[in-house]
Order: sequence, then C-alpha cells, then structure tokens
Amino acid sequence: MNIKKVIITGGCGFVGHHLVEHLIKNTNWQIIIFDKLNYASMGLSRIKDNQTYFNDRVSFYSVDLSIPLSDGIIKEVGDDVDIIYHLAAESHVDNSIKDPITFFENNIIGTANLLEYARKLKNLKLFFYFSTDEVFGPAKFEHAFEEWDGHRPTNPYSASKSSAESISLSYANTYNIPLMIVNNMNIFGERQHVEKFIPSTIKKILNNEKVLIHSYKNKKKSGSRFYIHARNVCESLLFLIQNGEIGEKYHIVGEKEVDNLELANLIAKYIGKDLDYEMIDFHSSRPGHDLRYALKDTNLNKLGWNMPKNFEESLEKTVKWTLNNLKWLNEIK
Repeated sequence: MNIKKVIITGGCGFVGHHLVEHLIKNTNWQIIIFDKLNYASMGLSRIKDNQTYFNDRVSFYSVDLSIPLSDGIIKEVGDDVDIIYHLAAESHVDNSIKDPITFFENNIIGTANLLEYARKLKNLKLFFYFSTDEVFGPAKFEHAFEEWDGHRPTNPYSASKSSAESISLSYANTYNIPLMIVNNMNIFGERQHVEKFIPSTIKKILNNEKVLIHSYKNKKKSGSRFYIHARNVCESLLFLIQNGEIGEKYHIVGEKEVDNLELANLIAKYIGKDLDYEMIDFHSSRPGHDLRYALKDTNLNKLGWNMPKNFEESLEKTVKWTLNNLKWLNEIK
C-alpha cells in the first residue's frame, strides 16, 4: 500500500501525539493533525514537548469536528489523503456522566462529519475508527468479548463510542468507506492527563495522599483492566495498515489483567514509597462505572502481531519518565 498523506484527528491528545511521533520515526509520510485543542489536548504542549510540531512533515489545523469541515480546510489539506486515523473524542467517563450532550456532539456528530468528508476523497485507502473496550459493557470474571459481539454500553461515553462505531459501519456499507475498527483497552504512557488513574496515582503517592482503590461491594477485591502502553498501540496501528483486512474489527489488548490495587502497588514500588490506600465501593452508588472490561484479540493474533514492550517494563519506564518530568502532573493549560 503506497501511503503518502495521513490525517490524525486528536493528534494533540494523549494517544494521538504518540501516534504522530511513531509515524514520524517509522515512515516518510506527510502527517496532518486535526485537533480542536480542548482541555484534554493541553494545547500544543505534547507535540511541542516531543518535537513533532517542529517537523516539516507535520501540519496542524485547529478543527472542531462537531461542525462540518470548512471549505478552506478542505482546500488546504487537498484531496490526496490516503489514510484517516480518527482518534479525536471526549473520553473521560465522569465528564460524560456530568455532561452527556457534549460527548454526543463530539463523538457521534464529529464522527459523522468526518465520514462525510472522507466519502468525498477519491483515493482514500483506509479509515481507522478508534474505539474502546467499554462499548461491550462490563465483563464477568473469566469472560472476554470477541470482535463482533454485541454492545451493551453503560454510560454516555461508551454509548457515544458504540453509536459512532455503528455509523462508521453504515458508511462502509453504504458509501464503500474502507473501514477498520480497533477497540482498545486502557492505554497509558508519557504525557497522559492527570485525570487518568496512573498519573493521578503517581501524583497522590508523591504528595503522600491516600489512593482510593475502586473495589467490589466487599471491599476486598478491586476492579481490573488490561493495560497497554501507547507505543504498543501505535505499533499495532502501523502493523494493521500492511496486514489488516478492510471491513474487519481488531482488539488491541494488554498482555495480562491487572487489578487496581496491584497497579497502585507497582507504581509505589517504582517510585520507592509506601502505598497509602483505601478500598472503596465507588461503583454501587454511581451507575455507569464498570469494574472490569475484557477483550479477546483473536483477529490481531491471527495476523501474527507481537507486542514490542511488556506491561511491567512499560509501566516502570512511564513512572520514571514522569518523575523526571513532573510538569505533566500539573494539568498544563
């Protein structure tokens, strides 16, 4: 597949800026970033910090996808786009519970507007829709969802992502959009917003604060996730360009399940401090927060993809990097 130009929506965000950096290092493609620079983007801080903003192969446009792309943006970008990575989304569950309409406008209408733009591109080779494990709803113990299992979203965020998946599939069927959908589990890494569990835990431990561990009703067992570093996710997205099948769904999953308490203890170990924690039954009184998600990565495994970095190595490097870059724990504006 001869690729020359790609668009990354949400390219200033956490996963997006890692993808920009990964493509700069591993391809010779021209990269166009669409980002509306909301609070989670932290302005241009991330792409300036890792120097991708200053690369002559990177162009940036401030674009709010909840409204159609302007004629000026379309003219500037040109009609020779090969790939669209659609990562832009509101993603914080708590915020979706407080303000669901914003999530519907950004994640559903934003996806529809981007697909409307994409279907007018004559040479588009691939449209990646970047989704989440949360569309399937909570997973019972020992169970993991397969790629085409039905959705049971439990909060406005996951509902908005599930809706956008369906819209993307409808455009693939109706307008022949060359679609791939990837569902990711919990992603971590450098420059992650401090509202997320790993950086917030690092900050609390450094400040000698108690870490609240979300647990089941008995307060003896905590919730769990399959964590995966952003570098691994980016490598899988590049791998799928050469090896994936148009119209298929792929799950990108961490190599093992880690519960919240185990994760917090590992972070404390890498920092070199004791963990002060409390198990809390947060979820029983707040519907919409799920204690366990789990996916099977059957389709990606069949293609022979191997994860470059394991969980413990990635987590330790992330913690050590954060200790040397403490400004990222202070919610850069």
